[in-house]
Amino acid sequence: MRLIRGFGLVLLVLGVAHIAAAQTVSKSTKSRGGLAKYRLKLLDGRLSEQYENSKRLLPKDQGLPRYFGAYRGKFLPMAEKAAAKFGVPKDLFARLIQKESNWNPNALSPDGAIGLGQLMPETAARLGVDPRDPQANLEGAALYLKQQYTRFRSWRLAVAAYNAGPDAVVRYNNVPPFAETQAYVLTIFGR
Repeated sequence: MRLIRGFGLVLLVLGVAHIAAAQTVSKSTKSRGGLAKYRLKLLDGRLSEQYENSKRLLPKDQGLPRYFGAYRGKFLPMAEKAAAKFGVPKDLFARLIQKESNWNPNALSPDGAIGLGQLMPETAARLGVDPRDPQANLEGAALYLKQQYTRFRSWRLAVAAYNAGPDAVVRYNNVPPFAETQAYVLTIFGR
């Protein structure tokens, strides 16, 4: 009899614990989605480092924006080729060119930036490209963006460095707090 009461007590305790646990877990899609994202990041991050042969679960370009701009002219395929040549995500690069020059190969900024990628003359010279030639300008812009990515290991910081200069990103160890750069990064990434 004592055994049955003991067993009943165990079931009662387990039942109460189960009910208490169930009450703390939300059934909403939002919290389940958040939990799934957390678990995926955990698996992809710390746990994948433990296994040499494990594969990343998250795509490398997660979080990078798609290009949905209206422009579909002759410079878009040129931009995609330049991006591919230097290993820059093509949609990110298209959004950058959209923001920089609105696809105008003759764009000239008040600061002296030239062409589709709005390259400064010194930067174009350092990269060895003619900023007035659309193809060369796009290749120079893609190369410069890739150089910033190689330096900062973040597309967000690379885009900030493209706009504000790499020294500003180094100084703040983040996207610089300049209104123009903050708005620029927000426009490119859409968030």
